[in-house]
Amino acid sequence: MKAYRLITDEDTSDFCHRVTEALSNGWELHGSPSYAFDAENGVMRCAQAVVKDADGDYSRDMKLGSL
Repeated sequence: MKAYRLITDEDTSDFCHRVTEALSNGWELHGSPSYAFDAENGVMRCAQAVVKDADGDYSRDMKLGSL
């Protein structure tokens, strides 16, 4: 199974730590990061897609972050 996640967060070091944690847990970058202004909250937001080959069959109930 190929798992997919989109990591999003405010443009802070926490976002970089979340992506780094995913990479160190076997996830791979998928495409380029995105960067946009969140006008409602007045902050910049980042997004990075990651993918990972995982054992087993897909289930909507699985916790993708714990793969």
